[in-house]
Amino acid sequence: MTKVVKIKTGSKFEDHGSYSRLVAVDNWIFVSNTAGRNPETKEIPEDVGAQTHQVFANIERALAAVGASLADVVMSRVFIQEPKDTETVMTIVGEKFRGTDPASTVTCPPLGSTVYKVEIEVTAYRGASSAEIEKRTISL
Repeated sequence: MTKVVKIKTGSKFEDHGSYSRLVAVDNWIFVSNTAGRNPETKEIPEDVGAQTHQVFANIERALAAVGASLADVVMSRVFIQEPKDTETVMTIVGEKFRGTDPASTVTCPPLGSTVYKVEIEVTAYRGASSAEIEKRTISL
């Protein structure tokens, strides 16, 4: 029997938009586009690097709620408000995913508010971190 777990954080945005922060379907885990708002203070750091670190803290908290971690991420989607911030954001993304190497999309669309400098969405597979990994290099 398939089991679906839906995680809410109490965010007014989740309620207003009728969505879950995370949905796990058996071992597949989908984390909604996540911004850098601190869940305790409700503050959003001004600095893009600090926002990016907060985004990851929020994602890690959601993944931990279903027994997963960043090491289980197989796909990331990174949305950066300003192209000039790409190097800063991607340096942090690289640090967080070093060794995990998920597939990734990086784009610079307008975000829902100018206070958001970066948002990240991930797909994970519970247990991917302990799976046998085969790495290959191809020419494109």
